[in-house]
Amino acid sequence: MTGLLTKDSHTSSIFRKLFKSPDIETFLKGTVDDLWIPPFHEYITGLCKPKNLIPEHVIKRAGIERAFGHQIFNGTRKPSRDKVIQLAFGFELNIKDTQMLLQVAQKSLLYPRIKRDAVILHCIQKEKSIYETQSKLQELGLPLLGDK
Repeated sequence: MTGLLTKDSHTSSIFRKLFKSPDIETFLKGTVDDLWIPPFHEYITGLCKPKNLIPEHVIKRAGIERAFGHQIFNGTRKPSRDKVIQLAFGFELNIKDTQMLLQVAQKSLLYPRIKRDAVILHCIQKEKSIYETQSKLQELGLPLLGDK
């Protein structure tokens, strides 16, 4: 789902508009379309279609409890950062798409200077499963995904 932020909405362009605006109200009025982010549940439902996935399989591969996973997909529950990362494993996303998923969920991006995040990024890059990732986190004495 690239192209989430449409038109002239690249971050550098938005920065330029922000810093050139005489005040924040002018900026917000002029960029309302550029700043739009879809609701998380709509975004993840949209991710299923091009990959011919059903939420049930994504939830299972993500290692998320079934009922909670369906609540995330239907929009009745908001996921934590860890749940969003788990969903990235469920969708088998690459690093770029995982970071986009975190952005849409309005969660902080994975940051390689944080040991736990570095392990997660490495596992995503190496196409490890959620279970292999959890095992590596446990082996290194780091909090497991979903434990926070």
